[in-house]
Amino acid sequence: MAIETPDSGITLAPLDVSKLKVTLTSTPKDIPPAESLKFGKTYSDHMVFITYDPATGWSDPEIKPYAPLSLDPASSCVQFCSNVFEGMKAYVGADGTPRLFRPSLNMRRLERSAARLALPPFDGDVLLELIKRLVQVERRWIPTLSGCSLYLRPTIVGTMPGFSVVPSESATLVVIASPSGPYFSGGVKPVSLLAVSDTVRAWPGGTGGHKVGGNYSPGFLPQKIAEKQGYNMVLWIFGEDKSVTEAGAMNFFVVLKRDEGGLDLITPPLDGTILPGVTRSSCLALAADPSFQKNIASSLHAHERKFTMNDILLWSKEGRLLEALCVGTAAILVSVDRIGYEGSDIFLPKCEGGLGPVGRAFREKILAIQEGKEEFGEWSVPCE
Repeated sequence: MAIETPDSGITLAPLDVSKLKVTLTSTPKDIPPAESLKFGKTYSDHMVFITYDPATGWSDPEIKPYAPLSLDPASSCVQFCSNVFEGMKAYVGADGTPRLFRPSLNMRRLERSAARLALPPFDGDVLLELIKRLVQVERRWIPTLSGCSLYLRPTIVGTMPGFSVVPSESATLVVIASPSGPYFSGGVKPVSLLAVSDTVRAWPGGTGGHKVGGNYSPGFLPQKIAEKQGYNMVLWIFGEDKSVTEAGAMNFFVVLKRDEGGLDLITPPLDGTILPGVTRSSCLALAADPSFQKNIASSLHAHERKFTMNDILLWSKEGRLLEALCVGTAAILVSVDRIGYEGSDIFLPKCEGGLGPVGRAFREKILAIQEGKEEFGEWSVPCE
């Protein structure tokens, strides 16, 4: 679909997969053993590369050898962080077919993120086809060890040079791939959280609901402070009522025992400050599925609603707080064993194997779908 500029009437070139040019490296790298892989530290041989020029539109897409980008120091991405990205994974199924997990959700979110920063528009469905082509080219890089994957990072950066505070009219779009092991190197172990309210991850009307680069670097200092105090991550608290939002760069759930039997699964609502995570969406959908509930031997009632640190304190004192979960594409899911709040710790029940019944059921089910061992709707998308 061509892009029309209303001011000039010029028709600009859209993303066009039929014009893809593939140039393979003449020096392919050795692939390290899956057991040695760390998250995001190794990169495959090739990348997708496309540029946007305001006079002509999107360039012909390329898959070419992985290489540094050339950027003007005055580029918008350097000066004003006009950067958006996605995180998604490719797996090899039991039949040997590479698969992506719910990739259309990533494409819709990337489209929204780019629009929020006024970056050039693009068709996410076309980009998805290019990503599938990259996965096919890099197929040998997909680890087959369970829990490992080929992590894909589509990124769009504004490249227009200048110090004027205006949207970037030019951009570069790249997709790189990284064969990766577990996000947390220690395996499936609970993490500890430090609840903070003196710094803020996102605010109403801001960009918290989008995957933009500027959302992440302000969290680095609070993360370092939390680690110095003996905690793994930050639990972001917002407002005078100390509403719970996210944990680190992950969505957050709690599991509660119901008075009348069964379990409540609660996560904060998508109010613009919460990232609409793909794993978050998947957990909510699975929780509503009767066949999934058989895996936890209990009825599960999912809710998207606001809750506060005072609620967590009360639930803990009442013995209702059974699990707290951090979920996201990189880690899939980890449980929480304690939450530091105002000088004291809230302890979660100890779980055998690092996960409670609900967290374990979610993680095992999502992994089985991602690795092509089980089907659930059209979540597992072959790269054919």
